[in-house]
Amino acid sequence: MIKSTLIYRDDGLPLCASVDDESDISLNDQKKKVKIVISRLTPNSATEATLESGNYEINYIKRDIIIYVVICELGYPRNLAFSYLGDISEEFQLSYSHEYGKLNIRPYAFVSFDNFLQKTKKTYSDKKVQDNLDQLNQELAGVKQIMSKNIEDLLYRGDSLDKMSDMSASLKESSKKYKKSAQKINFDLLISQYAPIAIVAFFFVFLIWWIFLK
Repeated sequence: MIKSTLIYRDDGLPLCASVDDESDISLNDQKKKVKIVISRLTPNSATEATLESGNYEINYIKRDIIIYVVICELGYPRNLAFSYLGDISEEFQLSYSHEYGKLNIRPYAFVSFDNFLQKTKKTYSDKKVQDNLDQLNQELAGVKQIMSKNIEDLLYRGDSLDKMSDMSASLKESSKKYKKSAQKINFDLLISQYAPIAIVAFFFVFLIWWIFLK
């Protein structure tokens, strides 16, 4: 289940946050961790990542100068979390792309965007819709690498988000190599399947030409 959504500018300015249950101490703790993570992002950091944090997963994407974060319960389908972030980012860009870069913007200046957040969250929480979206995402996703990291390594053991980006780049490169290898294997398989048929067909064509046209 989606628990909270936060939108930050890459300089650390909070632009919007969903209205959540403020009495949920564990969720508030996750929000504090998000704030620390945002402060540690650099231009070289991974633009998409999942941070595992106890009974939660913190998923984020960066689009332009905006970072979109969703905190989900552990076990919520990760592809749906990123699909949700994609919908949020598209709508936010359409609504505020000419405003969020201004220097005089105050914290949480776009709090009214919570209406869209709540409506979209409800859609992604509906079981039937969730199942349909999950199936659609499975069909469209293909091979996509999203870096996953335990947040404790980042916050308390000094691991770098930039290092995550390097690891992500390595995974993507490996994925490209795998794709090329798979294409070659498929091509070789096609050759092995249809080459004998082609040879037999050529022989018959040649035989007909020899008998009737020569």
